[in-house]
Amino acid sequence: MKLLHALIGGFAGACAVTVLHQVIKKNDEDAPRMDLLGMESITKLLQKAGVEPPEGDKLYYMTMVGDIVSNTIFYSLTGVGDKKTWLKGTVLGLAAGLGAVLLPKPLGLNEKHSNRTAQTQLLSVLYYFTGGVVSSAIIKLLDRKNAGVLQQVASKVKEQHILKL
Repeated sequence: MKLLHALIGGFAGACAVTVLHQVIKKNDEDAPRMDLLGMESITKLLQKAGVEPPEGDKLYYMTMVGDIVSNTIFYSLTGVGDKKTWLKGTVLGLAAGLGAVLLPKPLGLNEKHSNRTAQTQLLSVLYYFTGGVVSSAIIKLLDRKNAGVLQQVASKVKEQHILKL
């Protein structure tokens, strides 16, 4: 159950990052353009592998799927272990946000997508931080709900004397 909770929480965090990005980029010219950073990354990787990269919508959708899958796996780490879920989620989110700001240039990518202005940098960090908080919240909620169900089952088993405890 714990793995499933971690994956669901990770998926929720990944969706939060993506929704924030998609909504804010349409309304704010200083918003980060993580979609463009992702498309640039995929294009460069495929070219280095000798594969013709897709263009247009196909490249965009490939990037979105890659973002959701990779962020789901990343944020799922929040659910590893039984303790400090909130701390893990916030630290992972902060680390991802700082990576989005600090890593493009050393990786040979266009740093303007996440560094154009101070606001762009702040939003980049906040998107990923939010993803970490959302993943933690969902995992904690699922764990609490599951614990309640397990207690109910144990209580019913004791009542029925099915299992001597």
